[in-house]
Amino acid sequence: MSQDLQWLLLRKSNSFVVKGVPGGPTFSREPGNLRNLHSFKYSGLANAKTIDVSDSGSGIVISTRKTKASPHAVSKAYAKTNIRQRSGGRRALGVAASVVKKGYRPDLRAAALARVSALLAAQKEPKPSPPKKVRGKKAKAAEN
Repeated sequence: MSQDLQWLLLRKSNSFVVKGVPGGPTFSREPGNLRNLHSFKYSGLANAKTIDVSDSGSGIVISTRKTKASPHAVSKAYAKTNIRQRSGGRRALGVAASVVKKGYRPDLRAAALARVSALLAAQKEPKPSPPKKVRGKKAKAAEN
C-alpha cells in the first residue's frame, strides 16, 4: 500500500491524534513522530522511513526503520543506536546527525537534533539554587 493512501486512511481516524483548541494545531502521540505534529511529513505510521528519538534509562535511543525490512517482521525492522548519558552533548548530536544524514531522511535532521538536545537538557541534574541573601533592613538587623 502506498504511503499516500495510508495517510489518507489514517489522518481522520487515528488513536494517536490529540485534538486541542478548535482552529489550533493538531498534535499526535505516535511513535516515530519527531515534532508531535499531525502531518504526513512527521507521521510515524504513514511513512516507511521513520526516525524515533526516545529516552531510556542509560541514555538516548535513536531507532530508524530499515528500508528493506519485511512488513511482517516488526521487531527486526528497526535499527537502534544507543547514546550513553555520559558521552556528552556534542557526541550525541553528532551521532544523531550522522544517522539522519546518511541519505535516510535529511528533511528530518533539524527535528531529530532538536529532540536529542531537549532530551539531553531534561537528563541533566539541575544546579542547586544558592541560599537567599537577606537584604535591606533585615540584613542590618541581622548584623547587629
